[in-house]
Amino acid sequence: MTSELQAADEGEKYITPPERRLLPSHEEFQLTLSLGGRYAGEQVWQLHSERGALVARVQTDFGGVLPAIRRVQQSRLHPRSGASVHYSEGDGRGRPSFETGFDKRSGTMTLRQGRDEASAPLTTEHHDPVSLLLWLRTLGAEDRASAWLTGGRALIQRLPDSEIGGELGAVACYTYFLRPGNAYVYVEQAAPYRLMRLIQPTDFGAVEANLGLHKPKPSQDRQRRRRGS
Repeated sequence: MTSELQAADEGEKYITPPERRLLPSHEEFQLTLSLGGRYAGEQVWQLHSERGALVARVQTDFGGVLPAIRRVQQSRLHPRSGASVHYSEGDGRGRPSFETGFDKRSGTMTLRQGRDEASAPLTTEHHDPVSLLLWLRTLGAEDRASAWLTGGRALIQRLPDSEIGGELGAVACYTYFLRPGNAYVYVEQAAPYRLMRLIQPTDFGAVEANLGLHKPKPSQDRQRRRRGS
């Protein structure tokens, strides 16, 4: 989704935000993008632990009915609160075009865009577009919440629960509405609390990202063996 936003195995380890649900410390999943029901690209999420933090990398390859553009976002999160420590965004080929850093020890927030850099006092924990989406996975049934980003305060409202269906059955989800931005985020109610669907308004229209819920297709070799039997 745009920068204004964002299945675990039994053997996975988890990082625990205080008094909230668990986030996986290792995870990878893919969302399919669509615009008006037509294919618009893919988005791959990768999470891993690194030096006491949770690192999330999100690569979005727009395509189909949208211009072919790649965007790479990386967020370094605090292991307990889920708040952002550092965030970067770019095309993945060179130095990031945008970065933010949040240093609790010095109480400073730093922003860099291109060659311009600025700093400001850090008076409260902040999220970035990626850490915010991961943090929503920990909210559960909370009706209202808020979070600070560099652009201001984001307000989260829980809407009526919904179900997202597929070939593998329906998945019960919490539905959250985010302002500003008017984005919708659907989070699985049961563990591992996956991001099931994201809907983000853009200049082209509402871009939708969906986690696949389809049965794996048989390989060509298996299909040949079946026809030959």
